[in-house]
Amino acid sequence: MNQGDRFRELQNQLREWTKSPIEGQLWQSLDIFDQDDYDVLVVPSFSVDQEVGAKVTGFLHYEERLLFSLIRLRNPKTRVIYVTALPLCPIIIDYYLQLLPGIPFSHARDRLMQVSIYDSSLKPLTQKILDRPRLVDKIGRALRPNKSYMVCYNSTPLEQELSLQLNIPLLAASPDLLDWGSKSGSRQIFAECQLPHPDGSLTVSNTSDLVTELTNLWTRQPDLSRIVVKLNEGFSGEGNAILDLRPIQGYAPHKVDLAITVKVLAEQLAEMSFQGEGETWQTFEPRIPELGAIVEAFIEGEIKRSPSVQGYIRPSGEVEIVSTHDQILGGADGQVYEGCYFPADADYRWQLQEMGLLVGEALAEKGAIERYGVDFITVQDPETKTWDIQAIEINLRKGGTTHPFMTLRLLTNGTFDYDSGEFLSQQDQAKYYISTDNLQKDQYAGLLPNDLMDIIAQEGLHFDSSTRTGSVFHLMGALSEFGKLGLTSIGNSLEEAQAIYDRVVAVLDRETAIDLVENDEEKSFLPINWNK
Repeated sequence: MNQGDRFRELQNQLREWTKSPIEGQLWQSLDIFDQDDYDVLVVPSFSVDQEVGAKVTGFLHYEERLLFSLIRLRNPKTRVIYVTALPLCPIIIDYYLQLLPGIPFSHARDRLMQVSIYDSSLKPLTQKILDRPRLVDKIGRALRPNKSYMVCYNSTPLEQELSLQLNIPLLAASPDLLDWGSKSGSRQIFAECQLPHPDGSLTVSNTSDLVTELTNLWTRQPDLSRIVVKLNEGFSGEGNAILDLRPIQGYAPHKVDLAITVKVLAEQLAEMSFQGEGETWQTFEPRIPELGAIVEAFIEGEIKRSPSVQGYIRPSGEVEIVSTHDQILGGADGQVYEGCYFPADADYRWQLQEMGLLVGEALAEKGAIERYGVDFITVQDPETKTWDIQAIEINLRKGGTTHPFMTLRLLTNGTFDYDSGEFLSQQDQAKYYISTDNLQKDQYAGLLPNDLMDIIAQEGLHFDSSTRTGSVFHLMGALSEFGKLGLTSIGNSLEEAQAIYDRVVAVLDRETAIDLVENDEEKSFLPINWNK
């Protein structure tokens, strides 16, 4: 049996495990995570192009985003093995375990095994594990046969290899399907589902072909003002660049000889606006042969938003929509993911759900399982107030909206209501939240996780399990070095969630302002704009 067949055989175990005692019927739970008496190996490896990832501040600490998985320990027979490149501060683990409802802290702690590799290099975490056969053997001996499975941030041949070496199924899409989660593959799925999406190209692998596709797109749409150039394997807006056509309108294809247009476009590439920090054409161009690139019409509009929809494909192939969000984007041209609020605007969330369902069904037909997300751009007509919706990208991985929603669901035991697009607690109370991975200010640098816990306790910033409102913090490991923190603020209305978030920022600003005065460093910081 070859490796591909072995991997598929392992994944087929997931379907058997999610059958109910009545043959042929599936559990009503969202996924296998809701079932008890399993060992869950969490490998939060960002198995992406490491040069792109390195441009994300505190990139190594993004392994902490999957710490919501520890809330699975609320199931009294579940065991979790959590692997990280560097040791996690003990108080961070304690923080998550204290969130567990109805489970003694010590009981949950005994069912958690932490593994640290002590390797801060930029190699993907999964590669670091595979490079250490003794560690692989140790993890394998800790997992119960036929009672274990593995979860990850994204699935690549590295995760497949680790799954095979450990002989446990991977709860994620097969690496064979990775292309459908790329920029080019997304465009093919959108065309297959007949969803509106921007005009553009499929993958090119060299600069000459890139210029050709730019010329073709400008020829098809002579009124274009800007074009987006994207690395096919980029994420969170990193690897995106904006080509501004307005300074070279006199060289449009319908105005001059085509050879002149091509020459001018090639020269203009160096003038693009790059979204990645420190990115230039000199660093961007060498990535094209390795990662591929696409071109896409830039969607203009005065009132423009970036919503997304998230779905889940069970091992059975059944597709379910689990959430919608309006994303908060930053960067020079609004291409970099900074945060989100839940749910998406009621004016278009139903359409997002319907489109997301079509994409999920297309992915399921190709064999994908587990979570996926679809990003959109919506532009409002100033006269009719209606929204034009364009599909932009599919993510076959756990994205920036995964951990806040899963945190909400696991802490409240609530459910997503498809008809309203809202999340309802067990008491039928609608829940809302604002979440970010990018609450970052220079003045926060130097705060230790213990300092943050002191502030949370003193100011009552913690999540209140009685009201099921408050803030849940993450990325705490990035705070001391980078002044960067993540949090999800949950309320019974978006306004309440906003107020809870604002209070956290105000408290942190006040607590760190002392250091600024002592150091005589007067600085001005702009808050994240959460306004719709």
